Amino acid sequence: MKRITLAILLLSLTAMIFNGDTLAQKKQTKPQQVAAASAAKPESKWAAEYGNVEGITAKQISEYLYFVASDEMEGRDTPSRGLDLTAKFIGLNLSKWGFKPAGTDGTFFQKIPLRRTQVLGEQSSAAVNGQSFKYGEDFYASPAAGEVAGQLVFVGHGLMVKAKNIDYYKGIDVKDKIMVVVDGAPAGVNFNDYRGKVGEDFHRPETYARAKGARGIIVIPSASTLSFWDQRVKSSLNPTRAMPDTGRPMNNVPTIIASEKMVNAILQGEKIDFETIRKQVSEGKLSESFDLSPSKTASFKVGSKVETMMTQNVVAIFEGGDPALKDEYVAIGAHYDHVGIGQADSKGDKIFNGADDDGSGTVAVLSIAEALSHGPRPKRSILFVWHCGEEKGLWGSEFVTENPPVPLKQIITQLNIDMIGRSKAAGDTKPANANLSGPNDIYVIGSKMMSTQLGELSESVNKGFLNLGFSYKYDDPNDRERFFYRSDHFNYAKKGIPIIFYFDGVHEDYHRQSDHPDKIDYAKMEKVTRTVFATMWKLANDPSRPKVDKPLPAQLAGF
Repeated sequence: MKRITLAILLLSLTAMIFNGDTLAQKKQTKPQQVAAASAAKPESKWAAEYGNVEGITAKQISEYLYFVASDEMEGRDTPSRGLDLTAKFIGLNLSKWGFKPAGTDGTFFQKIPLRRTQVLGEQSSAAVNGQSFKYGEDFYASPAAGEVAGQLVFVGHGLMVKAKNIDYYKGIDVKDKIMVVVDGAPAGVNFNDYRGKVGEDFHRPETYARAKGARGIIVIPSASTLSFWDQRVKSSLNPTRAMPDTGRPMNNVPTIIASEKMVNAILQGEKIDFETIRKQVSEGKLSESFDLSPSKTASFKVGSKVETMMTQNVVAIFEGGDPALKDEYVAIGAHYDHVGIGQADSKGDKIFNGADDDGSGTVAVLSIAEALSHGPRPKRSILFVWHCGEEKGLWGSEFVTENPPVPLKQIITQLNIDMIGRSKAAGDTKPANANLSGPNDIYVIGSKMMSTQLGELSESVNKGFLNLGFSYKYDDPNDRERFFYRSDHFNYAKKGIPIIFYFDGVHEDYHRQSDHPDKIDYAKMEKVTRTVFATMWKLANDPSRPKVDKPLPAQLAGF
């Protein structure tokens, strides 16, 4: 898409935003009208079996991606102006093609409230036995407002990890006390140890403090934190990144990180001091937990302010034509966000365009929607979701599965497209591209994990259609790359919905400013997108839905 076209479209979308128009308020073209307009075209080779699958073209995909991954979209951070413009772009097309809005207030946009917190240093203070300490010089805080006072209890690293037989809380009562916690974890404890159920399988300091009624937490910093103290203090005063606002009270435990001076005041006259703790940490042998002198008290206040804002998923429905099946849905989605603007690279580029991640999935789903609107109607309905906030922690998919536009039990499968645009070139020996799929290959994750029937359908469609090379290298919850947990299908799987995740593999431009649309293999994207369409079409027209005949992977417990 030429830059002049980009500029015109940007002006159009911006005008819509500032005029307050909603896409649902505009007169929509009915799908049957769109279909009728193309009825005179000769039937394609695959039309009888897969509808308008050949309506998806590399040219169409390329034009959409050069817009979505343009510098004007500013990396599509969540939340951001560029993300909002991209949402308007998607919604404008959906309206033109006659889709049914499934978002908030009859629009295509499912609004997600966000909030972010900023610590106010001038409104924060601390004291130990009457000795005052100053924000920045002596301590800094995490963004959980509150004012606490009480006796102190030393709880080591403040962890309970059942799998490693670690429990710093044995014989200790923290109720109505301030916990003194040594930053970090014992050697050998890693992310995998925090699977399972909080409170039964593991506890972190903040979860234990909430569960057992501790009033606050004072953290004894690591050597690394002390080395970068000024930077940490400065960072603590910046607004936190926006987080989804659940509407529930922010039940965070007020927490401060103490300087060496403040730690020495806390531990004065106790059985250990700051230097002893540093030595014990280096040796991996922390002292057992204990109550500090009952005559010793601490107090601190953390002042903060909260800012609220909005972001959105883009959600639409293409209604099925079979009266008996149209209330069942095939869900298809991608995340349309990326990571925004950051530090400039050696070329001065500071925009993370996210052409492959996940501009490729964004426009693949958009192209599927367009092709669907210009062809015959499937028996089941199709639920389209462009998720926001995937890069922040799967926000959009978590929100839509907790606030679904249709009953979750009526979603028969979710198809997730996240990075399908890059190919490993012949002779490429770069280590960063070692696991990138080839021009006719794609990684498939999850298709066999919950439903034998879904896995068989996926394979059958592919072999009878374009016969891409399906690789199942990452189709394992135990895979060390953990791709099963790292994209939006995960939140659907948690709800018991069988999923298929299409993925090209990590490459040298992953999460870099250089993930540009001119590096995309559009011929591959056409093939993969058509294969996803064909799979969606088969699912939408089969007499029966895929049977879930396998339990959720055990690794999903506790998520």
